[in-house]
Amino acid sequence: MELIKSRISILFQQEPGLIGLSAIDNPYPYRSSTDGLDLLLLIVKEAMDDLPVMEHFRIEKKMVLVCRTDRDALNRLLSGDEHRVKLQWLVRGEILYDRDQFLANVRAKLMTFPIEMKEQKLFMEFACFLSTYLQAKQDLQDNNLFDAHSSIIQALNHWAHITLVEAGKHPEPAIWRQMRRFHPGIYKLYEELTVSPETLEQRLKLVLLACEFSIMSKMKSCCALLLRILESRDDPWSLSEMQTHPEIAGLHINLSLVLQKLVQRAYIREVAIVPPSGDTEALELRYRSVL
Repeated sequence: MELIKSRISILFQQEPGLIGLSAIDNPYPYRSSTDGLDLLLLIVKEAMDDLPVMEHFRIEKKMVLVCRTDRDALNRLLSGDEHRVKLQWLVRGEILYDRDQFLANVRAKLMTFPIEMKEQKLFMEFACFLSTYLQAKQDLQDNNLFDAHSSIIQALNHWAHITLVEAGKHPEPAIWRQMRRFHPGIYKLYEELTVSPETLEQRLKLVLLACEFSIMSKMKSCCALLLRILESRDDPWSLSEMQTHPEIAGLHINLSLVLQKLVQRAYIREVAIVPPSGDTEALELRYRSVL
């Protein structure tokens, strides 16, 4: 395998704009869709070009998956959730080439969990936790029990992620195996939902009640990023301004929903502004800190 890595390094270092190469042997434990591969190569570039994002190669009778990304995309995925597997590649991979220590610095950042990244991940996970909890609650009210079950499973996953991030840990792909060791209480709720002898409706109500309590208790701390942004100026913020803020723009969340809940809990204030049109019958709602 070392000979293959050497050949790969020589081959792909010729690509223009290359920043780093990272390789993982036998990568299938990190994702079932990579089962059968012998090596995964992550290529980081200054910017994406016409080369394919993903390619398969056979080198020395070994199956290699090549995955290309760029600097900006890599920085964005650090605060996201849907790329947990790629984060594992970055943490566990062997760095074959690293211009200006870019990959080494990214790895160090992942391991130390700086406050900016922690705030972003907590805010994103909380927004998703809130959204999936409310969807499960609505599904239960509509007597769509299987849909409610699916939504509450997602909510529990986000709750588990919040708990791990709060402790400075990165969620692993096998999240419930991780939670069984790290937080038996949340794992017990997951177990209660999946294997309890009670009726499905009873199980859903129990877990929803626990989720509601957690949302109320974690709202302020998990929304610290948004609260800090609102406190950064005296003028109230529009929804559009907050959505395009550099620290929030890359997060795929329902910001409107989070704002509504923060207003209801009196963590922020809602301010009505006369729009540029002067129409006093259609006031624009903006938001500011209560401090």
